[in-house]
Amino acid sequence: MSVASLEKFVHPGPWTIADVEALPETGSRFEILAPGVLTVSPAPAPLHQRASRSLANMLEAAAQAAGVDLDILEVVNVELLGDRLAMPDIALVDGEAADANTVRFQPSQVHLIVEIVSPGSRATDRAIKPDLYAEAGIPTYWLLELEPRPQLLVFKLGPDGYQQVAVINAGETGDAAVGDFVVRLDPAELIVRPRPTR
Repeated sequence: MSVASLEKFVHPGPWTIADVEALPETGSRFEILAPGVLTVSPAPAPLHQRASRSLANMLEAAAQAAGVDLDILEVVNVELLGDRLAMPDIALVDGEAADANTVRFQPSQVHLIVEIVSPGSRATDRAIKPDLYAEAGIPTYWLLELEPRPQLLVFKLGPDGYQQVAVINAGETGDAAVGDFVVRLDPAELIVRPRPTR
């Protein structure tokens, strides 16, 4: 990264959501997970992106089949308590909220958040973000581990935070519920690259 490109990160005082939204689009992810502290993550690797797209497509098909008015979005801004901002890999949001083409979503508009663990995001995705999402009242959290083999952990919000309600391992087909609909999947299939048919 050049000195010129680093200048946009020189900032007096604590970072706010408005400060982050004023940054130019760079392909990096900008979050505020601790009050006033900017977290910058690079674009994810191809395996991560493939899993995200595959899972988003499955969620979209299941939501449409169930007739629920939700939109499945990848890498959107979700405002959290305490002027914090997260950019989850996948979020299921109210259809009307998505139609408003808002810059960020409120936790009350979000039904599910999915984080896909990358080598640089293990601590954040496994410990920090779940606590923030639970505190914000987001009802369902899925954690997709890609290594050593794909595994989906499903969490539901309870009185003491998220409780794990299901684990689906690679090579198994299992059901992961979101509100009134269910997604049936094998996590191993999420990372398979589609091949040409001829």
